[in-house]
Amino acid sequence: MISYSTVGTNDPEKALAFYDALMSEIGVKRFGDHPNGGAVYGSGRPMFGVLRPFNGQPATVGNGSMAGFELESREAVDRFHQKVLELGGSCEGAPGLRGPEELGFYFAYVRDLDGNKLCAFKVG
Repeated sequence: MISYSTVGTNDPEKALAFYDALMSEIGVKRFGDHPNGGAVYGSGRPMFGVLRPFNGQPATVGNGSMAGFELESREAVDRFHQKVLELGGSCEGAPGLRGPEELGFYFAYVRDLDGNKLCAFKVG
């Protein structure tokens, strides 16, 4: 249903180094550079973008906004979380089960260098 999502950055050079390494960890490549500073990741849909805001104003964190990445295993969620921390991001919720155990919702929450919230998860 969702075709793409983006997060803003005020320092594209720093953000792209972060996201190049993080996306590589989950097997996603940079699709192309964005004209107003940033890049788009993925191949086809969905895509994920990191860029300066189009209106030229500073990028700010959206309260309640989050991009989620469904990964192939709980171990991949653990690696995603650890990679973000290695790259200077912060933990917003360590990897683990969320909700009733029988549902198998395994999630980890982090923030990137600009404070944007991300989630990595495996269901089942």
